[in-house]
Amino acid sequence: MRVRVATTALGITAVLLAVPACSTETTGSKHQTSSRTGKPTEAAREPAAFSSAALESRLLDPRDLGSGYLPKPERPAQHDDITVIGCPALSELGGDAATGGTLSFPHKAKADFTYGGSSSEISEELYSDSTQKLSDGITRIFDAMTGCPTYQVVAGGTPVNVTSQKLPAPHGLGDEQWSQLLTFSTGGRNTVVKQTAIRDDSLLLIVSGSPALVDRHLDKALTKATAVG
Repeated sequence: MRVRVATTALGITAVLLAVPACSTETTGSKHQTSSRTGKPTEAAREPAAFSSAALESRLLDPRDLGSGYLPKPERPAQHDDITVIGCPALSELGGDAATGGTLSFPHKAKADFTYGGSSSEISEELYSDSTQKLSDGITRIFDAMTGCPTYQVVAGGTPVNVTSQKLPAPHGLGDEQWSQLLTFSTGGRNTVVKQTAIRDDSLLLIVSGSPALVDRHLDKALTKATAVG
């Protein structure tokens, strides 16, 4: 029962973070210059986006995490109706339309792990787009989620009570940081999920799961995701 509750909580977190598709304009070449001034244009200064294949190679794997971690089997895509009650800002992000389970940036990769054969889980997501789109998109989502201390999500007819708490962001990592603590209550069980997002240039890292596991592996995930080469 506990494993099922934990799985449900992480799944709903992902669903809540889904947003309407962003534009997929490509970033400009680093060698572009203005034809009038000969100086680099804004597009030229924009760091190039990573492909989904490149992001996949930058995800943590069991060897990075250490003993006791196993890849979590991928679950079939579900398209249950999603209703958010008691949080208009989240409802505006797209309730039952937000069933993709990942953010709708053009380039993405994700890995999920369980730890020690228990209900403890950790999930890593990587996204890439222009720095402005990444910043605006993730800020909008975290502001909506932390702006409602309590709300309810009904997914596939199952009500889940959610409480959210904004946490101090991990300063000194990347260019922008966000963090929150979510408590999911359903079936008489509570599951606590910590979620931390870091934007570094045109790359967005989100690590979610058991608070202790997120704290343990966040630095490692960012180091691998932003490694040169």
